[in-house]
Amino acid sequence: MLDTANLRILIPANEISDRVLALGARITADYHADGRVPHLICVLKGGCMFLSDLMRAVNLPVTIDFIAVSSYGSETTSSGEVRLTKDLDQSLDGRDVLFVEDIVDTGLTLSYLTDTFRRRGARSVKIAALLSKPARRQIEVPIDYVGFEIPDEFVVGYGLDHAERYRNLPFIGVVENPTAV
Repeated sequence: MLDTANLRILIPANEISDRVLALGARITADYHADGRVPHLICVLKGGCMFLSDLMRAVNLPVTIDFIAVSSYGSETTSSGEVRLTKDLDQSLDGRDVLFVEDIVDTGLTLSYLTDTFRRRGARSVKIAALLSKPARRQIEVPIDYVGFEIPDEFVVGYGLDHAERYRNLPFIGVVENPTAV
């Protein structure tokens, strides 16, 4: 059994579901109005649940790809160094990229990725983030679609983890004592 005694629910599953549907409707309206096909790039591993639900909520043709970066390891704070661990499988030339990210914390990862992919020929780059933690921001990045703004607390669930645990929770929870996990 997964021990959740050390967690406090911050965002219940039903609120996440409702918000993802609303974000999908906004993305559909925005991209349909421009006649563009969003190329969803999921930042692994944390963004996988958000991508899965979000792409079903977008009522347009979409393409997807995956990228993996590391800036946390097993720690609860970012190291500040972004390391690419899995690159894309497809070219970005002329595509309308929509990054699907679990959380924007310091902004370092998305700043690095958006700069990199603009240089790789993406026609446009937008960001959809389930969570935004502005109190930790070191670099401001424009987040086009934000699910929830959260306080400076360490969160897990709905794809987010602590040392690879808790990703499968249907809610976002706060780890009350991260060192005891």
